[in-house]
Amino acid sequence: MPFFPSSQIILKSWCVQWLSPTCRVSYHLFCITVLSSLHSQVQGSDHTSPSSSQTLPSILPFFLVSIFPWPTMGGCFSKPKPVEVKVELSLLEKEKEVDGLSPNGKASPFADCRPNGALAHGSDEDSMLLPLNHNSRDFVEASVCHVKDLENGQMREVDLGCGRALLIKQHGEFSAMAHKCPHYGAPLVKGVLSKGHVRCPWHGACFSTATGDIEDFPGLDSLPTFQVRVEKDKVIIRANKQALQSQKRSKPMSRCSAVINSNTGFSHVLIIGSGPAGLVCAETLRQEGFTDRIVMCTMDRHPPYDRPKLSKSLESTAEQLKLRSMDFLQDHDIELLMEKEVVAVDVKTRSVTFEDGMRMEYRKLFIASGSKPKPMSYKGKDIRNVFHLRTPEDANSIARLANNKNAVIVGTSFVGMEVAAALTDKAHSVSVIGIEPVPFKNALGEKVGKAIMKLFETNRVKFYMLNEVSEMIGQHGQLKEVVLKSGKVLRADVCVIGAGSVPATGFLKQSGIHLDSKGFITVNKMMQTNIDGVFAGGDVVVFPFPPRNNKKVNIPHWQMAHVHGRVAALSMMGRLSEFKTVPYFWSAMFGKTIRYAGYGDGFDDVIIQGDLDELRFVAFYTRSEEVVAVASMNYDPIVSRVAEVLGSGKTIKKRDVETGDISWLIDKGSH
Repeated sequence: MPFFPSSQIILKSWCVQWLSPTCRVSYHLFCITVLSSLHSQVQGSDHTSPSSSQTLPSILPFFLVSIFPWPTMGGCFSKPKPVEVKVELSLLEKEKEVDGLSPNGKASPFADCRPNGALAHGSDEDSMLLPLNHNSRDFVEASVCHVKDLENGQMREVDLGCGRALLIKQHGEFSAMAHKCPHYGAPLVKGVLSKGHVRCPWHGACFSTATGDIEDFPGLDSLPTFQVRVEKDKVIIRANKQALQSQKRSKPMSRCSAVINSNTGFSHVLIIGSGPAGLVCAETLRQEGFTDRIVMCTMDRHPPYDRPKLSKSLESTAEQLKLRSMDFLQDHDIELLMEKEVVAVDVKTRSVTFEDGMRMEYRKLFIASGSKPKPMSYKGKDIRNVFHLRTPEDANSIARLANNKNAVIVGTSFVGMEVAAALTDKAHSVSVIGIEPVPFKNALGEKVGKAIMKLFETNRVKFYMLNEVSEMIGQHGQLKEVVLKSGKVLRADVCVIGAGSVPATGFLKQSGIHLDSKGFITVNKMMQTNIDGVFAGGDVVVFPFPPRNNKKVNIPHWQMAHVHGRVAALSMMGRLSEFKTVPYFWSAMFGKTIRYAGYGDGFDDVIIQGDLDELRFVAFYTRSEEVVAVASMNYDPIVSRVAEVLGSGKTIKKRDVETGDISWLIDKGSH
């Protein structure tokens, strides 16, 4: 589909002779009107629908308007001959970036496109960018505050009558965007405003205040932005009503232009895994103008879904958890092969073999196969109603079987503890078995672990720590008892094993792709493996982490997998992306959320501010004399604030948080 940057349109008009000066002016005005209309379609400054950029009508290089003879009344024409106006749209040549993957050499068709809802600040020039043929009923305009109501660096959530927006003031200028994070709906006014972006207070996603584009993860969608102007010291916002309701938009994506039969055993890009790394990789390629074939394969029977919610909301269906629908993937030419397990990769022939015998060749390969449960040794592995939580069906079965029955959780991982918390209002009893003295000791420290353990015990959860499973005993093949190595026997109708995981890389052992001693794929900062054309990301990799002097680390966070997918996609297209993110994760239990940012592996001290007993605290994890991570409960947006500081490259010293005064870290820029 042709796309013409409006800033590069040149109008040339020719009128036949016999035009009077008066009519010549009329025709010039007519031409300007035509151009403005085309301009508004291309510019789309008020378009906020996620697919608006893809439904724009094609614009022909030549636009021909024939005017039939006018009556000679009024003396406009000396002869009753037809008048022809020809409007030619000429594009200034721009050097194109060559896509190393696409044989057609096409760069992104959206490279010069202004983002949806591009901002205006009340100037006459900007006001001209409004579509001349828009339906005013689709928009709302409201005066939201006085120009002096906000100081620089402040945000305010404002009501426009049919929806709310986030008003921002930076460097003396106002901007406006959707007020909810499209990930889980967090109020962005409670987040952190810094250097041209807003960071979500819940999970750390970042959005540009100028464009609304997502700049850091988690989440897939960006924010619509709205026009702002100042008149007589009043701040006025003009917004699309649909955008106010949806509070999100997808970035424009290109389509596949390669003529390939879907049964063809070749894909320009083949992605193993449909989790966040694989999905973001595919979407980023399309957003950046990649127009060749993309195939994503998964062992799952569902389109991509929000896996972290499985352990928090056991009764949710795959439909309720979905990240993208099949229609969305098909609309953007991202092919999804479900229930397809890869059993071998041949890097010499650049091909992948599936369990069913199917074989597919690739030009670029992205491996994001995720993790699998850590093997456990115990008797009775054939007993039913013992689960590793992997799918929505697993979660639904666990919830059903635990109803008024006895549930046993093996392992104090975040997944295991979240399942235990979710079952307390369903099960007759909930027991947790752990090998550590307290939950989360290695991740959050003993003091925080004890406080969380106390929360569970208050909610009827019984702990059996410093223990392991010896045997599962069944009756008629169904679980009835769990025997511990200490000799303790627990009644159990359902058991969930959440004792950790290992990388799902067994199919790569003979491939030549380098794996470390634990089975993780080693990649460089571009997410590339030791094999040309093969990339990897997500839970399966160890990658160079800049804050630790590029030490190779594994960070199995949902948010980090998003980042890996984007970096890999850009690398495939020959575009080096600087790795700028702060690891961020969260866990929800009994209506309370633990937020965590940074990389605390190897911490040697924990500085706690607040009240652990009341579960309103912030814990700073230090290594030597430097803060390397932070965790909190009921202390928003402190974790996002620390993430912002760490992400800027600044260092927080241990002495800075030992004093008890952390007011300098509390954001006061919203009201």
